[in-house]
Amino acid sequence: MHNSFVLVFVVLIAIGFDFTNGFHDTANSVAPTVATGALKPRTAVLLSSALNLVGAFLSLKVAATIASGIVSQTSIIMPVVFGGLIGAIAWNVTTWYFGIPSSSSHALIGGVIGAMLAHAGGSAVLWGGVIGKVLAPAVAAPIVALSLAAIATTMARRLTKNTDSSTKSLGMRVGQIGSTSLLSIAHGTNDAQKTMGVVTLALVANGSLAAGGTTPKWVVLVCGLAIAAGTMIGGWRIIRTLGQGFTKLSPTQGFASQMTSSVVILTSSHMGMPLSTTHVATGAILGSGVGTRKRSVRWSLAGRVGIAWLVTLPASAICGALAFYGQRLFGTSLGIVVITAILVTYCVIIFVLSRKDKIDAHNVNDHWGEHGEAFEGLPEPTKVKV
Repeated sequence: MHNSFVLVFVVLIAIGFDFTNGFHDTANSVAPTVATGALKPRTAVLLSSALNLVGAFLSLKVAATIASGIVSQTSIIMPVVFGGLIGAIAWNVTTWYFGIPSSSSHALIGGVIGAMLAHAGGSAVLWGGVIGKVLAPAVAAPIVALSLAAIATTMARRLTKNTDSSTKSLGMRVGQIGSTSLLSIAHGTNDAQKTMGVVTLALVANGSLAAGGTTPKWVVLVCGLAIAAGTMIGGWRIIRTLGQGFTKLSPTQGFASQMTSSVVILTSSHMGMPLSTTHVATGAILGSGVGTRKRSVRWSLAGRVGIAWLVTLPASAICGALAFYGQRLFGTSLGIVVITAILVTYCVIIFVLSRKDKIDAHNVNDHWGEHGEAFEGLPEPTKVKV
């Protein structure tokens, strides 16, 4: 059913989600680089923003998975797409406020699934795709990233043990500039495409694109620009958690964790899996802590973040379902306007609250615990004997 007003509104909401995805997940690309001082915070964020845009144009396999591998295109309607986006934005903004590195990808997928369940029931959800391309990677990715980063950090330590400390530090910091660049491109190839897939669903639902159709080039461009703009703002609250919360990162750890994340994310993008870049980046940072001589990691913080990961899919699904029912209560066009107004009000409230304990480029590297973090974990990383 064609409805140009609703289509335009939903596309704008999708761009809004892509923007939140950018600032929510900036930390995945730049946190180690900022934490070790390899680049100044603003420089790191601007570099990541530009390369996120580049990465958005490199592949469409993940976009195709989101568009056709999660829910049935024959059952899709515009309010389902809208509800999914509302649920994802609400969860992203909430977790950003608390500095929780949760998955924007899972928030989006959960929101769409919740809205689809409210609309057509479980038969309209492609559970095989959800399990095979979302849930299974969600479990495997952080474990693989942690293991590889631990190995990479240990190898880097041993290979450079006879190198002068200042030379080693300089070399690793320079290497981090390259690794954060590669990771930013990898992030763009995976995360920007998720919104492309949702916009493609909206076009199919509106009858503007045939089921199974290829994502239009204008969608690629707009989504790439939106995630780059969000990245440029810098999600400082989550950068702080990843950079300072889990372990005290050295240049060697930063380089090893970022290279590990790049390899895992680029591999998943090539396979068309909408992997959580947040899970990968977090796992790699934890692994870099395990790979140090003292093996210092704040496992209590990691456990709390892990609980947030488990909650992300169902929480965003509930938000997506509520948004779907809410817009249906008022009718499609008016309902979309009303629900959007509620979301905007919520976002403004969260933003105002965040100003009371402002974290930005000037204090993002302060000692962990100085800002009364809700997820501060232990005063110092726990030394694990292995």
